[in-house]
Amino acid sequence: MRTATLGPAERAEALAAMAERELDVLVVGAGVVGAGTALDAATRGLSTGLVEARDWASGTSSRSSKLIHGGLRYLEMLDFALVREALKERGLLLERLAPHLVKPVPFLYPLQHKGWERLYAGSGVALYDAMSVSSGHGRGLPVHRHLSRRQALRVAPALRKDALVGALQYYDAQMDDARYVATLVRTAAGYGAHVANRARVIGFLREGERVVGARVEDVEAGGEYEVRAKQVVNATGVWTDDTQSLIGERGQFHVRASKGIHLVVPKDRIHSSTGLILRTEKSVLFVIPWGRHWIIGTTDTDWDLDKAHPAASSADIDYLLEHVNSVLATPLSRDDVQGVYAGLRPLLAGESDATSKLSREHTVAHPLPGLVVVAGGKYTTYRVMAKDAVDEAVHGLDQRVAACVTEEIPLLGAEGYPAMWNARARIAARSGLHVARVEHLLNRYGSATEQLLELILADPVLGEPLPSADDYLKAEIVYAASHEGARHLDDVLTRRTRISIETFDRGTRSARLCAELMAPVLGWDEGQIDREVEHYEKRVQAERESQRQPDDLTADAARLGAPDIVPI
Repeated sequence: MRTATLGPAERAEALAAMAERELDVLVVGAGVVGAGTALDAATRGLSTGLVEARDWASGTSSRSSKLIHGGLRYLEMLDFALVREALKERGLLLERLAPHLVKPVPFLYPLQHKGWERLYAGSGVALYDAMSVSSGHGRGLPVHRHLSRRQALRVAPALRKDALVGALQYYDAQMDDARYVATLVRTAAGYGAHVANRARVIGFLREGERVVGARVEDVEAGGEYEVRAKQVVNATGVWTDDTQSLIGERGQFHVRASKGIHLVVPKDRIHSSTGLILRTEKSVLFVIPWGRHWIIGTTDTDWDLDKAHPAASSADIDYLLEHVNSVLATPLSRDDVQGVYAGLRPLLAGESDATSKLSREHTVAHPLPGLVVVAGGKYTTYRVMAKDAVDEAVHGLDQRVAACVTEEIPLLGAEGYPAMWNARARIAARSGLHVARVEHLLNRYGSATEQLLELILADPVLGEPLPSADDYLKAEIVYAASHEGARHLDDVLTRRTRISIETFDRGTRSARLCAELMAPVLGWDEGQIDREVEHYEKRVQAERESQRQPDDLTADAARLGAPDIVPI
């Protein structure tokens, strides 16, 4: 695999290449499932294209709980097959496919009833661990343990003493979801896939009943491309029905959106060495360690308003604060909230009126010759969804195609990561960076960290931290534009980094410097820098306003007060 660089020139070349000759597979949508599908197809030797209307992971796949997990609550629903599948995938990601991006994380489950609850919950967690080990990929995580109230309060002093009689501690895993998708896209490109973001499908090409490609609009430079493909895969998540409507087909199933919001608070607001999982009347609530922060989420409510920018209302925020404060000795207030983000789960519709009861399993369909649709599922099992989608597409190809190999394909940065981690002190001495900075880079880029160190060697100023978001180096901003396909300031502050949710100013103080760092790579003049900063500031202002509104309707209206991204 070559190390793919996704800069402006490579994007233009990819669009031209897709229009030049017929592809075997064109994937529409670059969330985690679409990116995974492109990687699956490319590694089977198929000529592959991937187009995304906005940015990699700009929808659901950048707004999740950031967890790679088996779905402990699905055991309660007796959905053993889904849990077993997810636990196998969790193990593969931790051990083989992305050890630089996916990390173990401990969770404490407070028990509130003596006797029966410990037996009931303990049996479930024991089964969870047993299924993980039996998958053949679960030996890397510690097994669960039972704690007394005193032991639980020792690892999580933030809990109120009367909020528990004891606890269970178990392990799952987490990642930066948007960074993971960007890495998936680059890995697919490294195996030959042509990839382009800001490239919107505006129609499908038909020959009789058969779909033979798509009309793609270059959102940045203008112009249209006809991209012909033997098979087109619709992997557009909550936009599945909208994409299907472009072809005049309702499809064999529908996708319903469920909104989940998350709060980000500073680490020092909750004194604990472990994450928390709390039961609510509707579902579960997580308090997840996230670097120098905690992520608290999530909600689960039906959403039928704007899909591109789902809004968190004041009621959503109050709901999460109320539930987490029910167990905290020192309650959180609105002033403690650094960041808020909202995402939409793509759930298969028609099974229940309550979104929390809708299926998280996925479906693959072939509604028309030449068109495959994949929808539903959960982040953890994206690789299985991608495999099933490509298997279905292969049925429509008049050629022998190899079986799926993604179980054996490490993502970009995984190869050589353990050796570089062991040598991190030496790398720090060589580069002049503090060892903590090197660890930060290795856990975001893996062995591709060498590319960032080369940027810093060529321009030592890039080794400096961003003044208003000092978890990140200036080199990471440049690298996002030159290597990771970032086209706009919003892409960098919201997805390549998490500055938009990790600072109280939501990234506004970093905006101009980041735009100036991106400008030489993307060919921006002063006018474009100003437009990018202004757009970002308006977006933050609209989000803050939406979070003061009492309900979804008013929050949605407020969020839509900011225009969408400015084309270059």
